[in-house]
Amino acid sequence: MNANQYLESNKQRFLDELLELLRIPSVSADSNHNEDTKRCAEAVKQALLEAGCDKAEICKTKGHPVVLAEKIIDPKLPTVLTYGHYDVQPPDPLNLWTSGPFDPVVKDGNIYARGACDDKGQVFMHVKALECMVKTNSLPCNVKFIIEGEEEVGSANLDKFLKANKEKLAADIVLVSDTSMISMENPSIETGLRGLTYMEVEVTGPNRDLHSGVYGGAVANPITILAKMIASLHDKNNKVKVSGFYRDVVEMTAAERKELNNAPFNLDEYKKDLNIQEVWGEDGYTTLERTGIRPTLELNGIWGGYTGEGAKTVLPSKAYAKISMRLVPNQKSKKIAKQFEKHFMKIAPPYVTVKVTELHGGEAAVTPTDSAAYKAAAKAIETTFGKKPIPTRGGGSIPIVALFEKVLGIKTVLMGFGLDSDNIHSPNEKFGLFNFYKGIETIPHFYKNYSETKKS
Repeated sequence: MNANQYLESNKQRFLDELLELLRIPSVSADSNHNEDTKRCAEAVKQALLEAGCDKAEICKTKGHPVVLAEKIIDPKLPTVLTYGHYDVQPPDPLNLWTSGPFDPVVKDGNIYARGACDDKGQVFMHVKALECMVKTNSLPCNVKFIIEGEEEVGSANLDKFLKANKEKLAADIVLVSDTSMISMENPSIETGLRGLTYMEVEVTGPNRDLHSGVYGGAVANPITILAKMIASLHDKNNKVKVSGFYRDVVEMTAAERKELNNAPFNLDEYKKDLNIQEVWGEDGYTTLERTGIRPTLELNGIWGGYTGEGAKTVLPSKAYAKISMRLVPNQKSKKIAKQFEKHFMKIAPPYVTVKVTELHGGEAAVTPTDSAAYKAAAKAIETTFGKKPIPTRGGGSIPIVALFEKVLGIKTVLMGFGLDSDNIHSPNEKFGLFNFYKGIETIPHFYKNYSETKKS
């Protein structure tokens, strides 16, 4: 029996085990779920041991724990370090889910649950691919796993963890499936990720909430002022107005932009899927460029005053917003954070006070397409999909990718099997059964190809 035959014989069990993992509400951003994240780490550790790892351990950090595991068959053979995360985004707003976010449902060929695609489903592909190889005696190299619990909150403790565990994590390449493909008909490999700077701002007016009839029109309303300040962060061409924001951006050549835009993309279908009349963004760039090679500034949340049921005529004391900036190679997250703070403080009018807090960040990363690892991944995908994958640039951020190169000195290959339409970070997150099983089928081919390349 080969690995693919083993997969065919165990499809239902693999799915059932994934559904059990998805039932754990491992929301890293909410301290009410701290015990759930610990429970999820234990479940991941157990799954790795059952899949064939020689050893697995749960390592404490100042935040949520990290799961380390390995299967070493011969120290002389190459080692692949697989990275993923077991933590998930908060499920809010709950009323928009058609089924419980932590009560996974399989329908219409998809698994619906928080974490189905990002990233439990994709992590589990690697766990089960390992099992397929171990049980059929076809594992061609050494495998290590690092599965963390803080990716969705910026991986704040991972830098120190990597530095303290360099020997345990020593490897030749990092393999990550926390990204997406263009489609199952047009497979692709992401060759770059944007960085991230995530900020929270607080605007304070009067020293307490006020009666809006008695004080309205005479005292500045922090919500109004905050809204005006946020609106001023983009100009009429939708460029970010933070001073120095574009200073370090390296412009892609016309040839590079043309190659990027050769990827299959239907703008009408894109708008139809999102139920929007028109797209929006920086003038002079296509949608693929805006989401892949250009930096952005987005408002992620805004609140203040009374938001409960019914009416309360209050002029609030404070207003808040969460603002994220996606960064491209050469921009530095700390530098952008300082530039944003300076700019936001500067545009604050004298009738309010402003506090700016950096929550987390990470650097952009570009992975080479001429490496042995990329070629191994491309060949693996071509084998199982019957088509050569298209290189693309991802719009999201995975802070660990730049850290792996900085701390461990190793590159990463981004071999994801999700889709942009999988509603990650949104209600009704999903992951296709086809994608899940295709990932398990494809990953062993990567190991085989990469091992053969390293031998030659």
